[in-house]
Amino acid sequence: MTQIDKNAVLTPLGEQLVGGSLSDAALMQATASTPDFAILPWVNVIKIGGQSIMDRGRSAVYPLVDEIVSNLKHHKMILGTGAGTRARHIYSLAIDLGLPTGVLTVLGTAVAWQNAQMLHYLLAKHGIPFIEPEGFSVLPHYLMERNAVICQGMPPYKLWEQNPATGRIPPQRTDTGCFLIAEVFGARKMIYVKDEDGLYTADPKKDRSAKHIPRISVDELLALDLDDLIVERAVLELMARGRNMHEIQFINGLKPGQLTAALNGEPVGTTIYRNGHAQGDAK
Repeated sequence: MTQIDKNAVLTPLGEQLVGGSLSDAALMQATASTPDFAILPWVNVIKIGGQSIMDRGRSAVYPLVDEIVSNLKHHKMILGTGAGTRARHIYSLAIDLGLPTGVLTVLGTAVAWQNAQMLHYLLAKHGIPFIEPEGFSVLPHYLMERNAVICQGMPPYKLWEQNPATGRIPPQRTDTGCFLIAEVFGARKMIYVKDEDGLYTADPKKDRSAKHIPRISVDELLALDLDDLIVERAVLELMARGRNMHEIQFINGLKPGQLTAALNGEPVGTTIYRNGHAQGDAK
C-alpha cells in the first residue's frame, strides 16, 4: 500500500478506509453513518411498461403521452421504458441457442431502447430528449429546461449481469433499472405504469377471485411468496435495503388520470412501502 502522508487531511472514516480492508464488516457499517444526499429530490421516475403499455400501441400510448404532456408544467419526470413481448421472443431464441444470461441482457436492453426511441419521437415536439446511460451527466440540465427526459429502463449491466438463482432470464430488468435511478437520485416518487390497478393476490387476468392489495410492506409481500408479482422480485430485495426510496407505487396506465393522481400524491393503485415508513412518507 502506498505510504500516506501523515499531514494529509483525512476524516476518521477516510483513515479507516485507507488503512483497512474494504471487506471489513465494521468498516462497512461505518460507511452508513452519514445521511445520503438527495441529488434530484423533486424528480419523479416513471416506468412505462413494455408489454402492458407500449405493446398495445396507439390506443394505450397516445392517451398516456397526452397525460404526460399535461403534467410537464407541474412535475419533473424521468420516463423509463420496459421491453415487453419482443424481449420475451428474443429471450426464447437466445436460450434455445444456448446463450448466457449476459447476452440475454444485451438483447433485452436493445428492445427497451427501441421502446424509448418510439416514446421519444412521440414527445419530440415538446423538446423531450432521449438519454442513454452514458449521457446521464446532462440529465439535470434537460430536466430543468424541458421538465422530462426519456431513457430505456434496463440497468446498463449488459454482459456483466449476474446469473439468476434459477434459469437464465436476467433477474434485474427494466423495473429494477428504473428503481435504481430513483434510488440513486433520491427521487420524489417511483411510479410504475402498468395495465392493472396495482398488486393483486393473483393475476387478475386469469383469476377473477384475485383480491386487490392497496398498500403493503415489502416484508409482508415477500412473506406472502405470491406466484405472480406486479414487479420484479429484485426491486423488492433492493428496496428492503435501500436508503432513499421508501415507497413505490403502481397505477393503471389504461385509466386516464391515474398518472396525474399519483404524481399529485393521491393513493391510487397500490403502494409498496419499506418497513418503518407506513404513513405514506416517500422520503
